[in-house]
Amino acid sequence: MARQLRVLLTSFVALLVVCSWALSTGKKIVKSGDDLPRFAYPVKGPASGMVAGEDAAFHAFAAKVRSDLDAILSGYDIGDKATMRALLNEKLELQMLAGEYDAALRTVDQLHGEQEKPSAKLVVGIYERAWLQAAIEAKSTTGPAFEQSFGKHVSDAINPLPWDVVQDDVKLLYAQAKVYTATFAIADARTDLDPVVERSGALDNHQAAQLLFDRYGVQILVPIGAPLVDALKPYIAAHAVVKPDIWAAREVTLGTADKTTPVLVAIWDSGVDVSLYPDQVFTDPHPTASGDHGLAYDEKGNPTKGCLHPLTAEQEKIYPGFREQVKGFLDLENGIDSPDADAVQKKFKTLSTDQLHEVFAAQKFVIHYLHGTHCAGIAVRGNAAARLVVVRFNDNLSDLAFPPTEEWARRLAADFQEISDYYKRRHVRVVNMSWSDNVPEFETWLSRQGGGTDPVERKKKAEALYAIWKNAIETAIRNAPDTLFVAAAGNSDSNAGFGGDIPASLHLPNLITVGAVNQAGDETGFTSYGDTVVVHADGYNVESYVPGGARLRISGTSMATPQVANLAAKLFALDPQLTPPEVIDLIRRGATTSEDGRRHLIDEKRSVELMREQAKR
Repeated sequence: MARQLRVLLTSFVALLVVCSWALSTGKKIVKSGDDLPRFAYPVKGPASGMVAGEDAAFHAFAAKVRSDLDAILSGYDIGDKATMRALLNEKLELQMLAGEYDAALRTVDQLHGEQEKPSAKLVVGIYERAWLQAAIEAKSTTGPAFEQSFGKHVSDAINPLPWDVVQDDVKLLYAQAKVYTATFAIADARTDLDPVVERSGALDNHQAAQLLFDRYGVQILVPIGAPLVDALKPYIAAHAVVKPDIWAAREVTLGTADKTTPVLVAIWDSGVDVSLYPDQVFTDPHPTASGDHGLAYDEKGNPTKGCLHPLTAEQEKIYPGFREQVKGFLDLENGIDSPDADAVQKKFKTLSTDQLHEVFAAQKFVIHYLHGTHCAGIAVRGNAAARLVVVRFNDNLSDLAFPPTEEWARRLAADFQEISDYYKRRHVRVVNMSWSDNVPEFETWLSRQGGGTDPVERKKKAEALYAIWKNAIETAIRNAPDTLFVAAAGNSDSNAGFGGDIPASLHLPNLITVGAVNQAGDETGFTSYGDTVVVHADGYNVESYVPGGARLRISGTSMATPQVANLAAKLFALDPQLTPPEVIDLIRRGATTSEDGRRHLIDEKRSVELMREQAKR
């Protein structure tokens, strides 16, 4: 009791200190991402025209962005480091584009102070600082003297770094430097920003930041691509040691000889190619309107048939080629030397803006199409007792081709209730949810569908839609207390709670949220975190099936989440009397905590051992 009182008093004093400081500085305290102001930036003509266009139009745009950015940094007390990193990165890009080199170096120092992950603390700012130092020394940002100075500063900074800590981030930087072109940046803006300007006439904060980065990419990143590759290549070659894989030694395989009970595992996602899992698919004795393997809804929330998201005739035609292209791009991103990676690199450098735009548009449907099938293969691996249940819907909200309405949101809420009831009636024990949504996603969706230029009104509408969405998901989980829901933390390297990500930020007794680490158990650069992210699993370069039967290696918390769903299903198969809170407890107690306390790595063998020890008592 005394200890609890001390903790309470300490927290109270800390709160008073924070509040007093905020009051003394006059800053507004930001408790969540929704507390930050929204802005709108009118754009005449396509946004992609400003990526490599004349300076005058971009400078006028950048001046407005910078004014608002400075107002946020000076007027708001933001305790969330991920938000501060995003704002400081934006500030740094503006300073570098404006030639404010000394000020930019100070911003690089600030960025270092906001890093939380071990690798980021060492790698972030390396090429930016080298660029700034070279610009000051050479009194130019082009030419042999600048490139030589830049390469030397990168080498001096990177060579002393511990390979075992930074290798993933360094390989990613190397891959990006090899493939990034001005055409790439222009096509990026054309794909994501031009439709927004065409329908709404303006960009919001996040979209403005994307346009700023695309311009920064053309002006800063593209010219240093070759010298950056030359500086990183010797370091990578000298440390070409693959991290050990810790996961095989932790894995449990349940066969037909084990005393197991069939366990239903739902993949609540974009659909599953059930033909790839002929012995592990649930066949419902009481089929729904969607069929005998689960439920399916179209983009507007209407019941439909088919376990796999349908493709158009044109998409079916191009899917095989783009699937291989995705493999090559992922290999390149992960630093894997392969024929596919070489082909993608060469192809991307020869494509026109129109062709790259088509590639980016196609990649969106390909990733969505294969996502659920890939998760399913991970969720049922090594478990002969697992039976797949498919619940298909489209969570790519901001890419949907119609404006969101309250009617749509309530229809989806009714769908979620039907899904929850289905889980209860069929006694589904585990649900994999490798997706997440928040208010900014609804704002982006509205802006892409003509949501107007008033950012305050757009945010208000987005919050109303999000409130319906959030309540529906939370209610669906609560109403199926015998089902364990496993959620992905997200891939934005941010605090899921601060961002209001749903379901990742929810605190519920039958929900567990998962972060991603690599094959060695080191935290990935992309994984989000927060107080709800209580365990971590392999989410880096994970191999599984995709529609059609090919196997791809994909990274993301989407791939880490079914690893935990897999473990939960094995525990339920071995002891069907377990409750979701008991399974969460076994998973958490079986996990190993890293020395820095940031990671809690699941261990299937240890959790199963704990379950068996518990059963003997």
